Amino acid sequence: MDAQQIEEGRRRWQARLDEAVAAGRVRDADFTTLSGAEVDAVYGPPPGADDPRFERIGWPGEYPFTRGLYTTGYRGRAWTIRQFAGFGTAEQTNERYKMILRSGGGGLSVAFDMPTLMGRDSDDERSLGEVGHCGVAIDSAADMDVLFSGIRLDEVTTSMTISGPAVPIFCMYVVAAERQGASVGSLDGTLQTDIFKEYIAQKEWLFAPEPHLRLIGDLLEYTVDCVPKYKPLSVSGYHIREAGATAAQELAFTLADGFGYVELGQSRGLDVDVFAPGLSFFFDAHIDFFEEIAKFRAARRIWARWMRDVYGAATERAQWLRFHTQTAGVSLTGQQPYNNVVRTAIEALSAVLGGTNSLHTNALDEVLALPTEAAAETALRTQQVLMEETGVANVADPLGGSWYVEALTDRIEAEAEAIFERIREMGDGSSMTSGILRGIEDGWFTGEIAESAFRYQQSLEKGDKRVVGVNVHTETVAGELDILRVSHEVERAQRRELAARREARDDAAVRAALAAMVEVARTDENIIPAMLDAVRAEATLGEICGALRDEWGAYAEPARF
Repeated sequence: MDAQQIEEGRRRWQARLDEAVAAGRVRDADFTTLSGAEVDAVYGPPPGADDPRFERIGWPGEYPFTRGLYTTGYRGRAWTIRQFAGFGTAEQTNERYKMILRSGGGGLSVAFDMPTLMGRDSDDERSLGEVGHCGVAIDSAADMDVLFSGIRLDEVTTSMTISGPAVPIFCMYVVAAERQGASVGSLDGTLQTDIFKEYIAQKEWLFAPEPHLRLIGDLLEYTVDCVPKYKPLSVSGYHIREAGATAAQELAFTLADGFGYVELGQSRGLDVDVFAPGLSFFFDAHIDFFEEIAKFRAARRIWARWMRDVYGAATERAQWLRFHTQTAGVSLTGQQPYNNVVRTAIEALSAVLGGTNSLHTNALDEVLALPTEAAAETALRTQQVLMEETGVANVADPLGGSWYVEALTDRIEAEAEAIFERIREMGDGSSMTSGILRGIEDGWFTGEIAESAFRYQQSLEKGDKRVVGVNVHTETVAGELDILRVSHEVERAQRRELAARREARDDAAVRAALAAMVEVARTDENIIPAMLDAVRAEATLGEICGALRDEWGAYAEPARF
């Protein structure tokens, strides 16, 4: 890009910044260094300089959005502090949510226990010993009522990390909002719903891919029509990375999944410029600081280009890649766990410098158990120190133009593009969806991740990769941590409550609502209204998912050797 084009871009950016300032869309904050020096909202090439790379870098708020979605960067709005939490009963988790909100958290993020993630009720024999242990137990809309008691759902954004039974859980969330008297059409939040990554990495599915895609398509249609601010799909790379993928694999597999969901929406006749802004992403922030920053920047650029050039998105909002980040759980160590505070801070900083829209910081004890309240507070304060003390929110994309960062960004982008081509070749050569489905069925994704994980483990055992407290600097004076332990009384109490609710409800109404839902499942009609009726009748999660399993069948992953 020549000097004249760069200066034209700078003037465009400045005009948009001036407009934002005049409209009050810039935070009332001190944008100076600790020493009191004024800093600009963005930096670029010196006036009069040519820079052939700059077309791929650009200015914040302009295509290809390498430097961020917003002209103002974090000066306009800082990232949302969204701490992931859930354990025990809905009542216990509600207390933790209120603590997070009182302490300055900007949004909620729900962690569910394993039975809920698998669409099972707490009294299912396969739930024994798991109720409330890795998240909160939700059996029916009544639990959702308790989970958000005293928290207006139309006044707080809520993310729910669940995919297999995401649609019935969403219906319970909607019914809880109705019972609060909240405006359902005003609900704002995010549902994960990403079933592709379950087959690829996390393994929490209910059915074969096709019925899940039918439910996701129904949800896309319903939210576009009835809950327009809500984001029904958060395409997740986090679990792919945690399973052992490289940064480039995490990026490529995640964006490929996202393209598959775009194709799903278009196959339903939905306008890409209308439904695509409802897609969001969820990435891992790992410990290699600069590689993670480059990954986030490359993700925005790739998504914008594909959305515009491949899927025909004409509006900027449909080209935007908005994403949540969580620091890397697999980087936490049981050995010398206080080191995890340092790791989390570094990973959180990479997410911020990469332009994340919201962020969860892991607690130091999460490698051993669910966080204690004190550990959760330290994790929250880590974000607040970054936001309030470091100055990182003063300048948009402060590392933009760095030779190293730009080279890493280009490298990760090229690796991702090569993976996209491989996925499409596995399918019909044109659609991403066909390649994803073939890759799932053939075990290609899991094989690629397993190979990457094996190579890393080898390098760790050889000492080529070093982890402080694990294979280097192993001496310590620290004692053992006090960790949170979920009592087995939680399971007993949840089962008693579930039994009481079943006793009190109208069983005939439940059976009729479930039968009506199954009838809709046999047609092309949208299933969400019928599922909402079942939830309003107090049908349980296990009953809803069980009825659909009976209709569509369960799914078993093909054996691999």
